[in-house]
Amino acid sequence: MLKRPAPEQTALEMVTLDQLVPADHLLRKIDRAIDFSFIHDLTAPLYCADNGRPPLDPTLMFKALFVGYLFGVRSERQLVREIEVNVAYRWFLRLKLTDKVFDASTLSQNRRRRYQDETIAQAIFDRIVEQAIRVGLVDGTVLYTDSTHLKANANKGKYDLAMVAKSRADYWADLDRAIEAERALHGQKPLKSKQRKPPEKQTKISRADPEAGYMVREGKPKGFFYLDHRTVDGRCGIITDTFATPANVHDSIVYLGRLDRQVERFGFTVAAAGLDAGYATPGIAKGLEDRNVRGVIGYRNPTPPKPGKMRKSDFVHEAELDGYRCPQGQLLTYATTDRAGYRQYRSDPAICRDCPLLASCTSNANAERTITRHVWQDARERVDANRLTAWGKAIYRRRKETVERSFADAKQLFGHRYAHFRGRTRVACQCLIAAAAQNMKKIAISLWPKPKPSLA
Repeated sequence: MLKRPAPEQTALEMVTLDQLVPADHLLRKIDRAIDFSFIHDLTAPLYCADNGRPPLDPTLMFKALFVGYLFGVRSERQLVREIEVNVAYRWFLRLKLTDKVFDASTLSQNRRRRYQDETIAQAIFDRIVEQAIRVGLVDGTVLYTDSTHLKANANKGKYDLAMVAKSRADYWADLDRAIEAERALHGQKPLKSKQRKPPEKQTKISRADPEAGYMVREGKPKGFFYLDHRTVDGRCGIITDTFATPANVHDSIVYLGRLDRQVERFGFTVAAAGLDAGYATPGIAKGLEDRNVRGVIGYRNPTPPKPGKMRKSDFVHEAELDGYRCPQGQLLTYATTDRAGYRQYRSDPAICRDCPLLASCTSNANAERTITRHVWQDARERVDANRLTAWGKAIYRRRKETVERSFADAKQLFGHRYAHFRGRTRVACQCLIAAAAQNMKKIAISLWPKPKPSLA
């Protein structure tokens, strides 16, 4: 039957805002599971108690930002418009139907004048993780870490060239001591005492966002990006750490420092760590062993030799003789340990000149072949062996269900493909607030009562 349009809505109705929000709405679940009262105490030192104009309630402001990330609203102006018309958003923010919504510029001005670093965002993220720990969703036994790129708000074609020092790894001080001990063991003089300066290389610097890094990775787009280094707990997939760096900072550079922060901040007793091949370095392996963490790291293909040349794997390491045995039986003996932490084993040119494999072995003018081995290579080999065990395979298999799934959700649902702001600090705040919102959703859904099965 054809129905006529209803009359205009002019009649008065007595309703409450609570009645208009569905009982199973996501914001109801979050409001029930998450305690936001800590935000007021965290931000109180940033406000004057008895002077100035009345500010926007900081709890309301951060809850509004959470709404933007939870429902994929990238623009803060659009977020304000959505809050004006969406009763569920108003209910979550404790705004009445007749209350005037704050202006979008209030968020940007607070960011510019009051929240100038990531301290508050980091503290809010940590408090949400602590709430997940209290309800048993996080135990810190197995942690998975990886990184993903966020496209910077910068044109990849507008840049300047400059010489920039490479990032200094967390374990360089330990490596210096290991090199000194290694040289002393072989009766060599210590290297000249001077501060180890990372090597410099020419790179592209964005004119719009100089703190973004120019990324050149196989299988990845080229341009200016940031990296979000994220750690996820193995129990329920709760994010326990997120840290933003320029995209030209290697994954392994900041890993050990961020692992130590989680142990110190949350009291984790980490038994194992699942990492992809980007973390397969001797420094990471040694750092995990020193922390009594069993690392499970993906396989990393070694750099292939030039066509027609022998691989390093054709030489057999003989630890008891501290050397390498070549395919023709010659023992390459220890020569020195360089500043990068590699032992150098060299052949005898007098023997190599008459070797039938010389052409395929080396192109050195002195007919000398050099094999290098890192001072922490033994630790690397022990960690690599973990991947081949039954428990190691089980741990590594869960990477796609934890950290990789976390990144997929972040990009698809939480606007994590792009950096919304310029500058590393603001991008770091974006990563922290987005990860906190992602954790809230997972906590709320996990704690929401499951429907009882039908008896019919």
